Amino acid sequence: MRDGRPPKLSEIPAFTAYMDTGWGTPDRTPPVVPGAARAAAEHRARLAEALPGRTLVLGAGEAPVRSNDTAYDFRPDSDFFWLTGCSVENAVVVLRGADATLYLPPPAYPGDPAFWTDARYGELWVGAAPGLDDWARALGVPVRPLAELAELGLEPGLDEEAGRTLADLRMYKDEWEVGQLREAVDRTVEGFAAVIREIPAAVAGAGERWLQGTFDRYARAYGNGPGYATIVGSGRHAPTLHWVRCDGPVLPDELLLLDMGVETNSYYTADVTRTFPASGTFSPVQRQVHDLVERAHRAGLAAVAPGRRFTDFHHAAMEVIAHGLADWGLLPVSVDEALSDTGQHHRRYLVCGIGHHLGLDVHDCARSTPEAYQDAAMAPGMVLTVEPGLYFHAHDLTVPPELRGIGVRIEDDLLVTETGAEVLSGVLPLDAGELEKWMARV
Repeated sequence: MRDGRPPKLSEIPAFTAYMDTGWGTPDRTPPVVPGAARAAAEHRARLAEALPGRTLVLGAGEAPVRSNDTAYDFRPDSDFFWLTGCSVENAVVVLRGADATLYLPPPAYPGDPAFWTDARYGELWVGAAPGLDDWARALGVPVRPLAELAELGLEPGLDEEAGRTLADLRMYKDEWEVGQLREAVDRTVEGFAAVIREIPAAVAGAGERWLQGTFDRYARAYGNGPGYATIVGSGRHAPTLHWVRCDGPVLPDELLLLDMGVETNSYYTADVTRTFPASGTFSPVQRQVHDLVERAHRAGLAAVAPGRRFTDFHHAAMEVIAHGLADWGLLPVSVDEALSDTGQHHRRYLVCGIGHHLGLDVHDCARSTPEAYQDAAMAPGMVLTVEPGLYFHAHDLTVPPELRGIGVRIEDDLLVTETGAEVLSGVLPLDAGELEKWMARV
């Protein structure tokens, strides 16, 4: 020991030699979700057909720094995973047509000083790490050391055309992807039940974060984790569209808005919302708001079908909302004027959009153009959400006092089929009375 400091282990030859020997071989099976490699090969073929003759280079990305020398958990770039099925940090794929070569940072095994000195790639630090050959066998593509990529003079990155094309292709889910999304939705519904059972503990003092933590724990146990920051809004927090702080109490006589989604180990996520009475029973005014949102939601669901414009469900739901607000005397103009392009007064209480594509990203296919997204016709294989709501903020003086602080959103995940649409999350009730019964059962 020098000056009271412990010796630097890497400078002790006897220790480094000792660390090189006496190690067995752990299980280094790559964590590839069944079916992911085959699906990725089919996705590459679709991309090659859409962009013939192109060479594309995509990176898996790197976990962002949380603070100082700690990082958030790694989650691969969605386009990269869609094309490879691989989940290795800093990996890069080079695509030449439908042919792919993966470039991975080699893990550090016994015999390499980095095995025990490198906290990023050393197997002693990160656990059993598949080698390049392991990944090649699992994914069915050539895998080379990442250092060789520099010799090719290629840098990861997509131009606008390639990014847009990938987004457009990802709108149409294949059978394997639909299966992953079904799993995500099913797990999410189970997570809702777990959260409902914890409402008494939350009301007793644990608050919104107890419920947020309950769902996140469930998502982590039965999937990769939550697909986005879990929203738990009680009372006056419910009208805040993205209330992810979840630092308030759960009030027994107020509504509780839960917007939650499990992300599977294949990174496909659900996105479901229901609004519950924390007490188990809606008050008359709470039910009045919930009933209007439910009618709008059902109108939106009915407008999802192949051949219909993507915006049809938006307009169908908004028309119901506008008429309902007018009946309550909350619109300063006529319904026709409110619904016109120069009005939109009803949107004060519903300023967000009410639906989006769903898949590897909760707001999937965001790089698509309006012509391929909002202005396009719905088609079989698309998976999307419908999520109207009403948000009466506690400080909004345009609404009567009894409505202030009430926020209601209902959101379902739908698969467009050849003949209509399947509500993947349909096992969760819509009707207020049925919601009360479901809460009592779980």
